[in-house]
Amino acid sequence: MFRKAADRHAGEEVPDRVDSVLGPAIAWQGQISGTGGVRIEGAFDGAIALRGLLVIGPQGRVTCEHMRAVTVVVAGSVKGNITAQRVEITRSGRVWGDVVTTSFSTEEGAFLRGQIRMEEELDLGLGPTPEAEAQAPEA
Repeated sequence: MFRKAADRHAGEEVPDRVDSVLGPAIAWQGQISGTGGVRIEGAFDGAIALRGLLVIGPQGRVTCEHMRAVTVVVAGSVKGNITAQRVEITRSGRVWGDVVTTSFSTEEGAFLRGQIRMEEELDLGLGPTPEAEAQAPEA
């Protein structure tokens, strides 16, 4: 069901742990991007483009027109479309938006109002990693 680390593109490091937390008493507007794992327990309104794990905790509330991440786990609420290699909606998760993914799972009680489109392969449109850009020879 899930891809093994050996199946990933050569040289691609995708974090599968949370590095940063937006706490429950925080309300944030703006942009989250980069490489790493982020857990949102508070409120976030803006753009998300993440090479890594994105967890919306049970108290988390995210409004994002189109979020992109390698893995998205929704235990709170999301208003917006999700594009990710793997999407999981837990029993407390609520999603209002369309989902495009290669792997999808839900628990009993999860809520989704939108369409699901499964793909064999998926380009998240995140471009090269900053590390790959730094190692690329200059023209």
